[in-house]
Amino acid sequence: MTERKPLGLPSAKLVAIAALAGVVAGAAAVYVKGTGSGNGGAETAAVSGECAASKDRVAAIAPFARGEVAALAAADQPRRLQMPGFKAADDKEINLDAFAGKAVLVNLWATWCVPCREEMPALNALQQQLGGDKFAVVAINIDTGGDEKPKTFLSETGVDALGFYRDQTMGVFNVLKKEGLAFGLPATFLLDEKGCLIGSMNGPAAWDSDDAKALINAAVEGPEV
Repeated sequence: MTERKPLGLPSAKLVAIAALAGVVAGAAAVYVKGTGSGNGGAETAAVSGECAASKDRVAAIAPFARGEVAALAAADQPRRLQMPGFKAADDKEINLDAFAGKAVLVNLWATWCVPCREEMPALNALQQQLGGDKFAVVAINIDTGGDEKPKTFLSETGVDALGFYRDQTMGVFNVLKKEGLAFGLPATFLLDEKGCLIGSMNGPAAWDSDDAKALINAAVEGPEV
């Protein structure tokens, strides 16, 4: 049985992994920016026009990408995520439109991903403390196969505040990988209430830390924070 972890600050190992992930993600982001071309670039520019006003939200969160969440990269140009649908707990397909009006932290994870397993209790705590009408954590499991393994893991680790979302086809991850946003797991994306991408992170973080909560509050409240 998986040992239940406390919902406090993560282990030193997780902090070290997160720091390394920030370096790797930063290097990868430079590579992706330098290689973009063709019709995809034009499509991104068109889509980003819908999110022009979200630049203020990017400016609001940028000073809070520090400490435990320093690896989060503020978006150069806010845009809608072209992300396929995924399954909710009732096995019905939904998409990000279901969370319209809320800032959303989208997290992609799998049971075979050790850093994912380490950070799930922290994501659960973040949802417990800040989740509501203005914010939600949407953690999407991408294990292939049935639901039993991820559900058992969540139960054994006391993760009970997060909704159960699944994409056993890995379509969500593959699309975001092609967009140059997901390089591995965990991958996390911060959206404002209009569904515009304002920040992203590859690698784990202490999502129950004061730094993370300050970041989320800035995402929710905007420049006034």
